Amino acid sequence: MQMAKPPSKQQFDQLFQDVCTWGNWDPGDERGTLNYVTPQHIRAAAGLVRSGRTVSLALPVYTTSAPDNPRPSLHHMAKIFDQRATSGKPAFAGDFLATEIHGDCRTHVDALCHVAYEGKLYTGQHPGVVTSKGGSAMDVTNYSAGIVGRGVLLDLPGLFGVRWLEPGHAVTGEQLEAAEKAQGVVLGEGDIFLFRTGHSLRRKELGPWDVGYRDQGRAGLDATALPMLHARKIAAFFPDGDRDTVPSNVEGVDYPIHALQIVAMGMACGDSLQFEDLVQICEQEMRWEFLFVAAPLRIPGGPAHHGTPSPSSDESIC
Repeated sequence: MQMAKPPSKQQFDQLFQDVCTWGNWDPGDERGTLNYVTPQHIRAAAGLVRSGRTVSLALPVYTTSAPDNPRPSLHHMAKIFDQRATSGKPAFAGDFLATEIHGDCRTHVDALCHVAYEGKLYTGQHPGVVTSKGGSAMDVTNYSAGIVGRGVLLDLPGLFGVRWLEPGHAVTGEQLEAAEKAQGVVLGEGDIFLFRTGHSLRRKELGPWDVGYRDQGRAGLDATALPMLHARKIAAFFPDGDRDTVPSNVEGVDYPIHALQIVAMGMACGDSLQFEDLVQICEQEMRWEFLFVAAPLRIPGGPAHHGTPSPSSDESIC
């Protein structure tokens, strides 16, 4: 569906209907596009392991405040070896971590109850399923068996010959296809799409910035790229930003990619990964496909606990 930029609210709502998957699977479905991943897909993905190299795609746990991290994680030692252990017994160290799950500096996975659009969640469920005690439907435990499959990294800065995309750059479907052609890889049914804008590299080299609507914003997807992902039956989407171009390039709709991917498509999505280590390995091995493994925390009712802050939670194996 080709639309003039910026799309109007009416055009966006038509796009929402065009990529909607409600009713594609069993009534009451809570897995969405992960239904595209079959045991055959996972076995084929395991066959991509050749060198046996592993790489984490997660950001470290940031404990200092920054413009993009106004509520940093709290980490301290709960017990250390400053007390003499009872004779003949081992001594232990332990630590304590308190954190929000969401944020622009935390690698996490969104549950399908995370986003509502026009008063509806995925499959049309009412947002009232989420209360102060958590979600009674579509929480993150639906992903507790892991998100595993063929990962495909598209390196958009590599396509344009730059180190990173500047804030506000909205990547179109045509640009995604150009990246596929340049890298010799094609996204297909059941794949896990890793989308690199160079966000974490820009932060590392230029310092943190306010990625919200009041300041510089960030690079992300153009809403018109979503029909491509829908047609290809992509199972999951993991970017190094949070998917959305900021400021929004859809008239009257903030965070349109969140609404399309999670509410309309039921797509398993993560946010705030880092691909700087992975892109180097892909360049060395001259391939852009690999086994991808993500293990969200098993938090019952987790709608506001949608994912995992674990630095080793998202991993690629080449």
